[in-house]
Amino acid sequence: MDHSADAQRTDLMTITRFVLNEQSKHPESRGDFTILLSHIVLGCKFVCSAVNKAGLAKLIGLAGETNVQGEEQKKLDVLSNDVFIKALVSSGRTCILVSEEDEEATFVEPSKRGKYIVVFDPLDGSSNIDCGVSIGTIFGIYLVKEDREPTIEDVLQPGKNMLAAGYCMYGSSCTLVLSTGTGVNGFTLDPSLGEFILTHPDIKVPKKGKIYSVNEGNAKNWDGPTTKYVENCKFPKDGSSPKSLRYVGSMVADVHRTFLYGGIFLYPADKKSPNGKLRVLYEVFPMSFLMEQAGGQAFTGKQRALDLVPTKLHERSPIFLGSYEDVEEIKALYAVDNGLE
Repeated sequence: MDHSADAQRTDLMTITRFVLNEQSKHPESRGDFTILLSHIVLGCKFVCSAVNKAGLAKLIGLAGETNVQGEEQKKLDVLSNDVFIKALVSSGRTCILVSEEDEEATFVEPSKRGKYIVVFDPLDGSSNIDCGVSIGTIFGIYLVKEDREPTIEDVLQPGKNMLAAGYCMYGSSCTLVLSTGTGVNGFTLDPSLGEFILTHPDIKVPKKGKIYSVNEGNAKNWDGPTTKYVENCKFPKDGSSPKSLRYVGSMVADVHRTFLYGGIFLYPADKKSPNGKLRVLYEVFPMSFLMEQAGGQAFTGKQRALDLVPTKLHERSPIFLGSYEDVEEIKALYAVDNGLE
C-alpha cells in the first residue's frame, strides 16, 4: 500500500475547505453562508447518486403530473425537488425558496428561518434523463432585506444583487461550478471520498470561441439579428473559419462547455416564444452571474441580463451568453436593428 500517495490525497482542496477559506477572509462572518452551501452540496450529492441509479431504481418514466411550466414531470424531477427543499429548509438559513417545479414560492416557517433566498431548478434538462445526456441543478442565492417579514418582493430582485450562484452537472463525472462573487471555481466529486475536489480553479471563459450553441430547429421563427448572427457563424464574411455547432439541449451541459471552450450559447426569443423559453430567476440569472464572473457576457437582446428586474417568479427571457467578443457581435447586430447605431 502506498502510504505517501494516500497522505497526498488528504491534502486536497475540498469544497468545504475552499468555502471555509473564503469565510476566513470575512472576519464578521458567522458561518451562515457556509452552512447553507454545505446543505446545497449535500443535495447535489444525493441527486447525483439518484441520477446514477435512475435506470436501476425504476425512477425513470413519468410521474403522471405536469409542472407549472406545462412540462411532463419525471420521477427524478419530483425527487430532486423534494431533496433540495428539505436540504435548504433544514439548514435553518433560508427564508424563501423558489423552485422551477413549484408554482408558488416556499416560505420557511419562522422557527427554521434564516436570511437567505434560494432560487433553483432542481433538475434542468430532465427530458434528457432517458438517453443518458448530462443534466444538472442550477441555483442562485440572494440576501433578504433585514428586520421584516419576507415577501415575494424580496425575490424579485435583479440578478446583479445575487450573492452567489452555481450549478451541478450530473454527467460522465459530477461537477459543481460555483461563484461567490470573486471568480468561478469548478469542483469534481471524487466518489471514493464522497467529496467535491477543486479541479478547475479560477475558470476564465476564452475571449472568443469557435462554437455556437442554439436550437436551429427554431430558425424560421427567429428575429433579424439572431438570424444574421447565426448566418455569420456559418458563412463568415471576414474570411475567418466558420464556427462549429454544438447543441446538447440541456442548458447546464451547453453552458459548461461554453465556460471551458468558449463560444456563445443562445436561446433567443422567437415568434412561438416571444419572451424566450428560459426562466429568469433560476436559469438566466445564475448562468449570467457565473459567465460575468468568468470574464464573459450575458445579454437579453435588449440589455445586460443581470440588470433585468423580474416581475413574476417564473418569468422568461431570451439569453445570449458566452465569450466576451462573441456576445459583443450579437449586441452590435441588435443595436443596428434597434436603430442605435
